[in-house]
Amino acid sequence: MSETIFHDVEHASPIEVFKLVAEFNADRNPDKVNLTAGAYRDENAKPWVLPVVRNIEKQMADDDTLNHEYLAIEGLKSFTDAATKLLLGAENPVIVSGRALGVQTLSGTGALRLGFQFLHKILKRTHILISQPSWGNHVLMSEDLEFTILRYRYWDQTTRAINMDGLLADLEAAPSGAIVVLHAVAHNPTGMDPTREQWAQIADVIQRRRLLPFFDTAYQGFASGDLDEDAWAVRYFVQRGFETFISQSFAKNFGLYSERVGNLVIVSNDVESVPKILSHLQRIARVLWSNPPAHGARIVAHALDNPAMLEQWKACLTTMTDRIKEMRQLLMERLMELGTPGTWGHIVAQKGMFSYTGLSAEHVDMLKAKFHIYMMRDGRISVAGLTKTNVDYVARGFDDVIRSTA
Repeated sequence: MSETIFHDVEHASPIEVFKLVAEFNADRNPDKVNLTAGAYRDENAKPWVLPVVRNIEKQMADDDTLNHEYLAIEGLKSFTDAATKLLLGAENPVIVSGRALGVQTLSGTGALRLGFQFLHKILKRTHILISQPSWGNHVLMSEDLEFTILRYRYWDQTTRAINMDGLLADLEAAPSGAIVVLHAVAHNPTGMDPTREQWAQIADVIQRRRLLPFFDTAYQGFASGDLDEDAWAVRYFVQRGFETFISQSFAKNFGLYSERVGNLVIVSNDVESVPKILSHLQRIARVLWSNPPAHGARIVAHALDNPAMLEQWKACLTTMTDRIKEMRQLLMERLMELGTPGTWGHIVAQKGMFSYTGLSAEHVDMLKAKFHIYMMRDGRISVAGLTKTNVDYVARGFDDVIRSTA
């Protein structure tokens, strides 16, 4: 065998969700069900290209003025302006006064990475608080940047609700200046969001402890179907005067998963600091990806800036959110009809793509082995993977494995 510099390279731990998708794709059982990845599926469990996206792409294909030149490092201005207004509200004083900045990124992941790196490198922040549980990339990214990671309690497995006392206590104990990652709406993986009163309590502690809020918003319009409702928490913090970072993704709400359309929004209390912030973000982005892709950003910008297309997009959001709400209701009803041990009201109380079912890793393993139902080992399911055709089968599977371990 030839010598190699890679002799000591070990296999990295697999990324669970993609490993499960690969296993599902290789499974030949006709009854298999995929409840893993966070991507919308229609009633036939197929990907759905939003009609508004199809219409805009047809217009773009016939537009001879479009080309494939590089975008500016900070991205397509019509996109970042429209996306920032969608998030904060077009007449928000921080936009009118020039204190809000948007930079195009590679989806929400890129927005998080760009913001995290700015905070670590430029503002010298060293500690970051992440909910327990949270989206896995929050932790992976923080580890990669060598932040000191602190976890704040969020999910109470017994009550299947937010552990508000634990959450507030952990924020109170955080070091001053620490970053707090907050899910703006449709918390991933639990689907459980604070009430407005609870958001006010969270804001009080963050303000008192001088923490820095960093919102991750991947589901505006996708959680409730109402764009303004889903932006409420972010706008509330901005209205209270917080300087804040927000990562914004259009993967879910436009179905543009592979186009990597994102926006990093930063709100400053000082308008003169905005161009300085941008100059550093440009330098960081230059190293990370140099220039963002144009295609998806053009689609979103066109939809947001065209009243007819905007209404068409809102109708698409209603279609998606209504179907997911219906699947939540059906799954809860089927489990209750079966008399499945446990309480199941949390399934309909949760919002967005995911439900934190409360099933254990043992249950999940049994579901895959016996029923060919694939889901994350922490009990999270993508509700979009449920259909009227498979929801009875899934409920019976849940019932079976829960009873067998009772």
